Amino acid sequence: MTPLKPYLVRSIYEWIIDNDCTPHLLVDATHKKAVLPMQFVEDGKIVLNIKPAAVDALLFGNDEIEFNARFSGKSMYILAPMKAVLAIYAKESGKGMVFDAENVDDNDYDDLPPDDTPPPRPTLRVVK
Repeated sequence: MTPLKPYLVRSIYEWIIDNDCTPHLLVDATHKKAVLPMQFVEDGKIVLNIKPAAVDALLFGNDEIEFNARFSGKSMYILAPMKAVLAIYAKESGKGMVFDAENVDDNDYDDLPPDDTPPPRPTLRVVK
């Protein structure tokens, strides 16, 4: 099955927008595939405003969120791997969802070696 997290992030984003609030994304900036403005990172994390008026070409993929945004007047391409997304919430209320940083996605199990142990033999018995 595909991971649940991207679907949750997309749906909460839509819910925040539908309620006329500002969606913020908390991202782990230490993730090796993240492309972020490092000068705004604090304690290894960054909060990104992903309101439609603040970003351009916002794309929610199953593996990452990508968009263009301005930081200190300079346009920048942003890539936040889905595994690096720690939370999505409304700025005004703080309501949203926090994701466990230690949470393992379903796809991570694909890297495990196959289990070669044979299944147990079935047992039958007579029922009277």
